[in-house]
Amino acid sequence: MAAHARHIVRQDTPSTRSNKDDYRPASLDTRSRNSFIMSLVVPEAHQQFQHILRLLNTNVDGRIKIMFALTQIRGVGRRLANVACKKADVDLNKRAGELNPDELERIVTIIQNPAQFKIPAWFLNRQRDIVDGKSYQVLSNGLDSKLREDLERLKKIRAHRGLRHYWGLRVRGQHTKTTGRRGKTVGVSKKK
Repeated sequence: MAAHARHIVRQDTPSTRSNKDDYRPASLDTRSRNSFIMSLVVPEAHQQFQHILRLLNTNVDGRIKIMFALTQIRGVGRRLANVACKKADVDLNKRAGELNPDELERIVTIIQNPAQFKIPAWFLNRQRDIVDGKSYQVLSNGLDSKLREDLERLKKIRAHRGLRHYWGLRVRGQHTKTTGRRGKTVGVSKKK
């Protein structure tokens, strides 16, 4: 008991408590716990701070650093957000709500037209499009429509991938005997 006693702190509790609650580990003692509350403090210089921004039909949290805030837009990942901020000469340590409208406009222009700012084609999320053969960056609502068009095309030409999508089965070669049974009828019932 003596070797174990250094990890236990006796709390001064009223006699109404049961015996099992009298001793608690030191980590649960409220007096010994150190807690830090992190919060964003907006400096006086930034009275124009926006907590929510509207970029490309998406609500973006202004309290997050700009590179990670841009990733809330569908079709924009961390790599593209990083390159767009660097091409727009925006400080990566700034919060999204601290940026002025001119900087935001530059970033949005770069994200919408990456080829004009010498971002290579392999960086984009729609390479060699099936319709026109060009590479471009698809964003927010356009991403949904392009995905839907691709699936409709695969179903129309009766490709294997299209049929698997149509039947609601796994598309990428996974086994289906034992997994993915939710929503389906379980087949075999034992005879009596």
